[in-house]
Amino acid sequence: MRKILTLAALGCAFAISACNTIEGVGRDVSSAGDTVANTADDAK
Repeated sequence: MRKILTLAALGCAFAISACNTIEGVGRDVSSAGDTVANTADDAK
């Protein structure tokens, strides 16, 4: 039972850290999209 609880706690910790990583990637992609859009507007 103790092993199951330990594995569950580790699984939750990995899930939480993955959410933060995915959120950071989303912000990076959004920032890159804004940069491309601004460059396209400047080129008009």
